[in-house]
Amino acid sequence: MANSLRLSRIATLLASLLAATAASAAPPGGFDARVQEAMQAHGVPGMAIAIVEDGEVALARGYGLRRVGAPEPVDADTIFPTGSTGKAVTAVALAILVDEGRLGWDDKVIDHLPDFRMHDAWVTREMTVRDLLVHRSGLGLGAGDLLYVPRTSRSRADVVRALRHIAPATSFRSGYAYDNILYVVAGELVAAVGGMSWEDFIRRRVFEAAGMTSSVSLEDDRFANPNRAHPHARIGGRVRGLGEQQVLPEREGLGQIAAPAGGLSSSANDLARWLQIQLGQGALPGGGDARLYSEASAQEMWTPQVLVPVRRFPPPIDGITPQFSTYALGWSVQDYRGARLVQHGGAVFGVLTMVVLMPDREVGFALQMNSEDVQVLRGLMYELLDHYLDGPADGWPQKDWVAAFDEWNRARLEAGVAALDAAGGKDERARGRPSLAPSGYAGAYADPWYGPIAIRADGGRLRIDFSQSPGMVGTLTHHRHDTFRADWDDRAIEPAYATFALDAEGEVERITMKAVSPVADFSYDYHDLLFTPVEAAGPNSR
Repeated sequence: MANSLRLSRIATLLASLLAATAASAAPPGGFDARVQEAMQAHGVPGMAIAIVEDGEVALARGYGLRRVGAPEPVDADTIFPTGSTGKAVTAVALAILVDEGRLGWDDKVIDHLPDFRMHDAWVTREMTVRDLLVHRSGLGLGAGDLLYVPRTSRSRADVVRALRHIAPATSFRSGYAYDNILYVVAGELVAAVGGMSWEDFIRRRVFEAAGMTSSVSLEDDRFANPNRAHPHARIGGRVRGLGEQQVLPEREGLGQIAAPAGGLSSSANDLARWLQIQLGQGALPGGGDARLYSEASAQEMWTPQVLVPVRRFPPPIDGITPQFSTYALGWSVQDYRGARLVQHGGAVFGVLTMVVLMPDREVGFALQMNSEDVQVLRGLMYELLDHYLDGPADGWPQKDWVAAFDEWNRARLEAGVAALDAAGGKDERARGRPSLAPSGYAGAYADPWYGPIAIRADGGRLRIDFSQSPGMVGTLTHHRHDTFRADWDDRAIEPAYATFALDAEGEVERITMKAVSPVADFSYDYHDLLFTPVEAAGPNSR
């Protein structure tokens, strides 16, 4: 009797599991309506979503418009910039070279790129191919991003040479700090070993080999495609994220030079194919023996390499806080509700992307958006995760994650505005006057890693020009004592404070900077700059 009862319970449990699996074997019921409802409620212009289940494409669809004020709809072939989700593509390019025996994950970078240098000679000697991809170099968060954000006139080789002047924030391999610049080095490595430019390698050896027909590795190819999404953001308020949706200039973001870190463009149809290949451990869809990369490389790219500190998210999104968080080769690996997630987000100015793999469920999905309304992208992501984890049969959704992320995002922006109020609310008498006339601040300055800027006195006002970042020109307005606020002519660029320090003779000795907004994107790493007059900048100024 006991055995019969035990078997009955097991049968009931198996039936429940099978029912849950069957219920989750398709996108949520009413999912299209849910997407459109969330987009309309939050003013999102357009989205594209791809879902793969058990090796098959369950959904590849566009929603909304490519551009506010224009009638062209987003469809499954509309290309979006994919941001840092492209780091996994650069990792695949390296994996192909590893599979061919032309490179090893633990090869020293300097053995393949003789001009490669880090700030510390020992780190230069020890840096491996693997180290380029896992954010443990000792560089600070986003270090060097202003070399190519929002745009640059430099070459990729110039960026690699600038690395030697960027001081580390921590010791080598001691911890995690996300960066883009070492993926630029990885792109140069692909070119050096692969015998063609990174752009050509990605186009020929990855996209064409994978059957990803609309994806592009060149910005100019994206701009030549009329079926492309245009970037949008809310930049009219006191902090980015407030105000009306506006169309942004298309050529802002990491740009072509930093494309190995996040400069690809793809569509829902192509991302569906990418998901199939990833879940297939490198096997090309359609059966047979054809592969993009080996199963051994697939496992290598998903294997955690460095621990990422876990910080609890605040209510109402505290439920997404993982038990563990790690970084692998171009992928984040963490848990959600006991399930392993292999995922990566992508954010270039005006566009967001999220690619999520649930390898143990044979499910993957990608969400793309041509605005910065993160609450919709992340909310739909977690609603899809809940669906595929539970397979609810009694309605959609279990939790309104879009509303939860909206509450979190509003609180984040309100805190940013409050911080601005606090910073500007000091006694007016404490503001003081500038020490010098405008002409006293004018001159040529240089930072060891960024390079030259110019400050000019122009009709009683000061103008600042980041000369190797085309269009990054603005006006300096007095803020407090010898600190000025830089407001750029292009309002999509984050404003900054510039503080002039004078020497004993009353001459400018150095300039330091920081972002005005407490919620500014980390790529505006103004705080890492130290400008000195060109005459005193020393041998490292460029």
